[in-house]
Amino acid sequence: MSLPSTMRFVDLPSFGGPEVMRLSETAVPTPRPGEILIRVEAAGVNRPDVAQRQGTYPPPKDASPILGLEVAGEVVGFGDGVAEFEIGDRVCALANGGGYAEYCAVPAGQSLLFPKGYNAEKAAALPETFFTVWANLFQMAGVTEGETVLIHGGTSGIGTTAIQLAKAFGAEIYATAGSDQKCKACVDLGAKRAINYKNEDFVEIIKAETGKRGVDVVLDMVGAPYFQRNLSVLAKDGCLSMIAFLGGAVAEQVDLTQIMVKRLTVTGSTMRPRTADEKRGIRDELGAEVWPLLEKGTVGPVIHAVLPFDQVVEAHRLMESSSHIGKIVLKL
Repeated sequence: MSLPSTMRFVDLPSFGGPEVMRLSETAVPTPRPGEILIRVEAAGVNRPDVAQRQGTYPPPKDASPILGLEVAGEVVGFGDGVAEFEIGDRVCALANGGGYAEYCAVPAGQSLLFPKGYNAEKAAALPETFFTVWANLFQMAGVTEGETVLIHGGTSGIGTTAIQLAKAFGAEIYATAGSDQKCKACVDLGAKRAINYKNEDFVEIIKAETGKRGVDVVLDMVGAPYFQRNLSVLAKDGCLSMIAFLGGAVAEQVDLTQIMVKRLTVTGSTMRPRTADEKRGIRDELGAEVWPLLEKGTVGPVIHAVLPFDQVVEAHRLMESSSHIGKIVLKL
């Protein structure tokens, strides 16, 4: 297969609002050892893309500076040492960067074959949220059957994924969201109770729903404004797993007593700085534990909108509006 020497990509000549992005041309990347080259058919849009565009989430030194952390498409090339895929395989992948482009080089260990029955748009909506939820909710927080989980931002890409996966593995789920419509969506996905944070207090409701026991795990992306309240809502031996700080990263005047009295664990992580081996480990567990559920239809991506590649500015505006339920995908 002969490849072009250049490709279209979303250029970011300066940091700022969505309007700073523009389509441009650059060289097709050459896959390094351990990488595959994917002809991108669809790419997911995620909050970290917005943060990178704004200048607050720089890519790792060895990563592509191009926006985009998840892609789906066809394998068209290899670096040295790749044996697990073949030319023509249709894969989705967690990219370290470079996803907003017609071609993207990604580590083979961060790539999976499309689930059976999936097209590129559905497959592109999987990697970033499923890797993140699996690592934080299951590997780190250790959610197991019979536990109770509170998921903030229940209708985000992360939230819709977390609700479904926690439900599939036998947990009881509560979620927060910002409208009655979004709360209904959370319940439809499997939450026992959804809480409209604009007019309800999630601490009071969780305590009432659980007989004052609290929940075993909280998955939080809000950060500082919720920190104290998250500690209050956790049961003994509970775990607060933090994946973002959309409301701020500095929590002041926090009473730490509850961490000791209730033997709480506070943990958190970001996906991008993890090593290739760590991401491969997550990938392998997803392939074994979650891909069969996707193929059965037990869980699946919730896609709010699929937009043409040249409407990337509109895609980011939609993401920042927080009016969406589920994932936003760019189609090439």
